[in-house]
Amino acid sequence: MIEKFKSHISNNFRYLEGKKLLLATSGGMDSMVMAHLFKKLGFEIALAHCNFQLRGLESFDDQNFVQNYAVNNNIEIFITQFDTNAFANDFKFSIQVAARELRYNWFYELLETKKFDYILTAHHTDDNIETFLIHLVRGSGLEGFTGIPIKNGSIIRPLLAFSREQISNYASANDILWREDSSNASDKYLRNKIRHDLVPILKELNPNFISSFQKTQSYLNEAQEMVEDATIMIYQQVANEIDDEIHFDINQLKKLPNFKSYLYQWLKEFGFSAWDDIYDLVDSQSGKQVFSDEFRLLKDRHFLILCPINKIDGTEEYFINENQKVVNLPIKLSICNKDYNSNSDNSVIFVDADKLQYPLVLRRFKKGDIFEPFGMNGKSKKVSKLFKDEKLSLFQKENTWLLCSENKIVWVVGIRQDERFKLENTTKNSLQIALL
Repeated sequence: MIEKFKSHISNNFRYLEGKKLLLATSGGMDSMVMAHLFKKLGFEIALAHCNFQLRGLESFDDQNFVQNYAVNNNIEIFITQFDTNAFANDFKFSIQVAARELRYNWFYELLETKKFDYILTAHHTDDNIETFLIHLVRGSGLEGFTGIPIKNGSIIRPLLAFSREQISNYASANDILWREDSSNASDKYLRNKIRHDLVPILKELNPNFISSFQKTQSYLNEAQEMVEDATIMIYQQVANEIDDEIHFDINQLKKLPNFKSYLYQWLKEFGFSAWDDIYDLVDSQSGKQVFSDEFRLLKDRHFLILCPINKIDGTEEYFINENQKVVNLPIKLSICNKDYNSNSDNSVIFVDADKLQYPLVLRRFKKGDIFEPFGMNGKSKKVSKLFKDEKLSLFQKENTWLLCSENKIVWVVGIRQDERFKLENTTKNSLQIALL
């Protein structure tokens, strides 16, 4: 497997060479094999272990195991402990969702504060199969069958091309030790029932099931890309964004061979579930409407009109204190002293730290907001005009935050910096603020 893995990295992940890699390491077989492989190939790695405190002493035994492995192999390690049950109760999450939120929030924090380039997780082909079957059992659109992405931003999954059997054989051949999670043996979780009962039958029916599955999923990914392209193209012909509403032209909709599929693609992100009711709106009388938690879809003569039920509270504010390096709410920001980098995009700004007055404030757009866009030599502009020029949709506008110093806008976050806080020749303290 080592030669296949080496070739896999060279062909598909050449950009990892020379980078600082943070490996998510539970202590299980998959993550220990991943650590062994990257160490053997000479990559600069560190380990990150989360103790979710869900299995009593067993959780701490996992933590000690990974810590000892790191020490014995002279590998840097980061360890954290979570009260996962309390977090799940506070936010009304399932344990699985709570653990995922806690884990990835911490990973991203390490990525930024410790200057890692990528986070690597040990998902493999069997994980992909199980996720596919979970979506099949629960019901899903096409996107639910396209699988776990091999790369998602800074998250890399280098073992997705390998099966659990290949990983197990490699672990045995190289005397790699690991910790077995006792919860993996329990069938109270749907994933475990699929793993223990269903997948073995599929492999028995087709000894080449894994390779067949990989080929099928590749076709599904290609189909999903075609769907996304068509959805965008047809949206431009059917939809019109007017202020805080989206108008879908019913006459244009009815010309489509399957307008229901397009409506689903356009509306799925807005929390709707009564799809038959939505499709019936096309031929219903004016005034009929369907609701999600935050939006409504209204039949109005020749249009279906999508609009929010309630306006977002514009008084919501979040404060950032001096020397604070990481912001997690309402959006994720990193703040650090760093020299100007001309390769930065709109997700990063550089400001003169001495021009800032703390605490900084993150808030939403308010009617009448004005700033001085970077590069316009001190000319003022309404933020609403910026939104219009950028052709932002209602939902993009509602999810845009303003970073302010006293009553001055420093940054329309992710879009445009203010001229008044730019770096000058006389700047002594350069501050980088990045949207994660």
